[in-house]
Amino acid sequence: MSEAKRPAEGDEAPAFSLPGTEGETQGLASYKGKKLALYFYPKDDTSGCTKEAIDFNGLRDKFAKAGTAILGVSPDSAKSHDKFRAKHELKIPLASDETKAMLSAYGVWVEKSMYGRKYMGVERTTFLIGPDGRIAKVWRKVKVPGHAEEVLAAAKAL
Repeated sequence: MSEAKRPAEGDEAPAFSLPGTEGETQGLASYKGKKLALYFYPKDDTSGCTKEAIDFNGLRDKFAKAGTAILGVSPDSAKSHDKFRAKHELKIPLASDETKAMLSAYGVWVEKSMYGRKYMGVERTTFLIGPDGRIAKVWRKVKVPGHAEEVLAAAKAL
């Protein structure tokens, strides 16, 4: 996907409806009128993804005070998400995009490279979506340390 097609700040957030944890469906429409910290991560139970989920989970009360919901999305199955949440006592919802349609719509399913090998994967990215359904802020190629706090500060300012 070219840079030009990636949703940017000010764009309307692409709609989605995905299977979520505990059998719930997660869709953009459910968050209408609220702010949403939508974060994309590569894989359940890997070190960076676990740290990021724990960081967002630990700040969930502060996000709630800022009128902001949190949703994590990866290509793992809903069953994998349920195990991941139970293992790390996560209370934030996670959604599964096994078809990668939503990941593609948000421009985060990209070609990556490791040790010279090219493969498709999730670029760790967070979107802060305003109550109007528009993208207020985008963080691409996220570095986990301090990221959840940075998103919270932006949510408070929105």
